[in-house]
Amino acid sequence: MIAHPPCTYLTIAAEWAYKEEQTKKMKPGTLLGAARKEAREEAIRFVMALSAAPIHRIAIENPVGVLSSRWREPDQFIQPYEYGDDASKKTCLWLKNLPRLVPTSLAPPRLALSTDCRSYSLRWGNQTDSGQNKEPPSVDRWKIRSATWPGWADAMATQWGVLT
Repeated sequence: MIAHPPCTYLTIAAEWAYKEEQTKKMKPGTLLGAARKEAREEAIRFVMALSAAPIHRIAIENPVGVLSSRWREPDQFIQPYEYGDDASKKTCLWLKNLPRLVPTSLAPPRLALSTDCRSYSLRWGNQTDSGQNKEPPSVDRWKIRSATWPGWADAMATQWGVLT
């Protein structure tokens, strides 16, 4: 099983939303405070159920988030650019009876000049020069941001698909 549980409440990206008061403009239906905390607990329980499934080989994928502190450290961090995709998105893999993925081909970054014009940073196609994701707010942003990179899917299929 290669599981991609929803990261909405597992990520560390919207920590401000765990406060009870509304601190910024939010789309309708955004969970706040105690309701968001309970949604996080439910998401963690879901991941625990996946990890305990009676399946011999399991990979659970999720961005950097609370699973590292609430469950265990991931077995591996992967980046899309290590598998040929022009993107940066540090992602965790928790593995059961699977080897770590071996990078397949490096997508080179570009150099971005810092805002103070004194240094350069490495940036990939999905990042602005400040390092933020280029995907603008939209109804489908969550879906677009959670898509599996083709290089990862190919590596998982070729490296893990041959295991018996």
